Amino acid sequence: MITVNVKRFNKETDEEPHIESYEIEEYPGMKVLDALEEINRKYNADISFRSSCKAGQCGSCGVKINGNGALACREEIKNNRLIEPLDFPVIKDLVVDRSSADAKIKELQLSLDCDNKASHENLKPEDIKDTKKVRSCIECYTCLSTCPVVKHFKEDFLGPYYLRYISKFDFDPRDEYDRLIEALDSGMYTCTSCGKCGSICPKNINSFGDAIEKLRAMAYARDLGPLDAHKLFKNNVVSSGRSVSKPKEPFIESVHKKWEEEGKYYTDENEDKEKVALFTGCMVDYRAQEVGYALLDVLKANNIEIDIPEGQVCCGSPLLRTGQVDVVQELVDRNKEVFKDYDKVITICAGCGATLKNDHPKYGSKLNVEDISEFLVDKLDTSKMKELNTKVTWHDPCHLARGQNIKDQPREIIEMIPGVEFEELELPCQCCGAGGGVKSGKPEIALELAKDKAEMVRVTGADYVTTICPFCQINIQDGLNEIGLENVKTLNLIQLLKMAYDE
Repeated sequence: MITVNVKRFNKETDEEPHIESYEIEEYPGMKVLDALEEINRKYNADISFRSSCKAGQCGSCGVKINGNGALACREEIKNNRLIEPLDFPVIKDLVVDRSSADAKIKELQLSLDCDNKASHENLKPEDIKDTKKVRSCIECYTCLSTCPVVKHFKEDFLGPYYLRYISKFDFDPRDEYDRLIEALDSGMYTCTSCGKCGSICPKNINSFGDAIEKLRAMAYARDLGPLDAHKLFKNNVVSSGRSVSKPKEPFIESVHKKWEEEGKYYTDENEDKEKVALFTGCMVDYRAQEVGYALLDVLKANNIEIDIPEGQVCCGSPLLRTGQVDVVQELVDRNKEVFKDYDKVITICAGCGATLKNDHPKYGSKLNVEDISEFLVDKLDTSKMKELNTKVTWHDPCHLARGQNIKDQPREIIEMIPGVEFEELELPCQCCGAGGGVKSGKPEIALELAKDKAEMVRVTGADYVTTICPFCQINIQDGLNEIGLENVKTLNLIQLLKMAYDE
């Protein structure tokens, strides 16, 4: 027996929407649509919902399940799920009026503009590979009800559905109309690159990577973008190899100076041991150096040896996400050379890890990369930890949870620490707003999304928010400060571990 919660509203009888709960017998493979039909059968509940093909092809049964868009015919039902309508005017219960979205498409006048027959005759499969990636949309509109930016900024960002729609024509070599201006006007630079739309898309369309990111690169090639704040990334990378300004003494430089003076702290002299290197990323080397020093302390407490090679540069993530791709190959090649002799490369930034794993192979470099949580989860000596007696919650960085499919390991590490009370956020995977160049280019959007996250933290009563992303760490702290929770601090997971190992 499971409980299913349904948000109901009948404008003829109800003043406000309300939640009704139902208990039904669950069977293996039972879908949300099956559960709704069973509720109507068992309780004569008369819940209104749309369905047609029941095969994930028509897109008519789109709903929200625990805040995320999904097809009711494809999503399996689980206990205590909340089923809500998509974010459109409600006609009755889970049936919504989607005419506004249809009208917007009509207003954009998106159809293939092609008068040249020769362009059809000479077409090759490779010419349409990019447009094919984004053509399988079934118009369920679940991405529009899942996007965290659309929730607050509908006027500034039409959303992933529309940018994907524009891109399928802009990527088609037969189309003779210039679509980039439409993309810019639709909020191309307000997307946080969180990837949530792709993770819930029934057709697995990656609206950021396969549409928005490519549109940004096209805009950059034509000098139509990026935003001025984004251009600073590239200027810094070209001048110093880092996307942020150089401090008096970078972390890597400081560590090597210390090692030259004092030597390393490791005792294992086995020449056959695994050679592991740290990829610091720009933030830990130049800005969040305390995270790097915390990592060294944690490694020392567990007698784990790593190298921190000099000469490493930006992974290219800030440039890739903002479309400034012309210097990325050089960055990839430099890092490939620096790390070529290592068995494993570990990262302490979700964005760096996702870029090294997912983007660098496209440029000819395939390193063996692990996030720090993957690397440490089975290596920590818990007998050396002290009790912290604190309450902690965890934020899943988008480029960790969705970009690298890493969710369990950080939680397992938190649970290892004595005296830590761990409580999940309501939506731990919801974007905090820091990615995709939004924190620098559209700070008002980043702050609004950070405040949403901070309100979830308030509910937990946590003393600390942990994560593995310097950008998330900074942005969530801004959100906490904005809503009056300055006493709650954000920490990299490594900093929490350092507290446990401090004498």
